Formats: sequence, C-alpha cells, structure tokens
Amino acid sequence: MICFSVYAAGLAFNRLYQSLLNGFDLTYPQFLVLVALQQGGAMNVGALGEALFLESNTLTPLLKRMEASGLVSRQRDKMDERVVQIALTKPGAKLANTIGCVPPQVLNATHMSLREVVALTANLNSLADNLRQHTNGLRDANIS
Repeated sequence: MICFSVYAAGLAFNRLYQSLLNGFDLTYPQFLVLVALQQGGAMNVGALGEALFLESNTLTPLLKRMEASGLVSRQRDKMDERVVQIALTKPGAKLANTIGCVPPQVLNATHMSLREVVALTANLNSLADNLRQHTNGLRDANIS
C-alpha cells in the first residue's frame, strides 16, 4: 500500500530529524519553519501555513514559541493588523544556515545518491500535488 509506505517513511524522517534537532533545542515543525523562511524570505502567517501545509491554529503557538526563543520576529501589518509578518532573526538565520536544509546525516541515512534523492523528492512532490488537486476536486464537487 503506497499510503502506508509514504506514512511510514514520513514517520521515519520525523524521528531521524528529531534526533538531529534535539541538539539544537528545535522540534521538527520549528525546523520546517526555519527552512521555509530561509528559502522564501519573510512572509505572513497565511503564506507560511500554505508553504508548510499547516493551519494557523497550529502555526501560531509554534511561532510564538519561536519568537520567545529569539528565532523569528512577528510583526503586525500596519495596513491590516489581522496579518502577521514572520521573519527570521539573525540568530534564527544563523541556526538555519548551521543546520542546513538537508543535513548530511539525513542524506547518509537514506543510502541513496544525491541524484536518487532529488528524483524521489520530485516524484513525491508530484504525487502530493496530484493528490491535493484530486482532493480539492472532490471537495468542490461536494459543495455544488
């Protein structure tokens, strides 16, 4: 079953990353926030949630903890105070650079070449996009 294989691989990645991130006092979702902001620059909570596929009710407490630890800044938009902009602080950017997007330990643990990992990533992204499009189509059909 492909769904179980993807689920099991996801759990294994989470465990691997968590063991690596413990030394940085980071959770896996916090790491994902650092990577997203490092790659995409400052963004509002909604855009960050879309990038990470997280709802704002999950993301907001996470971002507040990261702000308290000095990794990100949260600033309300002057034109629309409902919008909160998130940016890496200097310590957050330094930590993101230190850890990197894919730590060497993760690549080594896959026992795959960089080319194989890149191809697998592209295939998984395509799979996720196709499944989301299909799910959105089903939801839209149920609304009509």
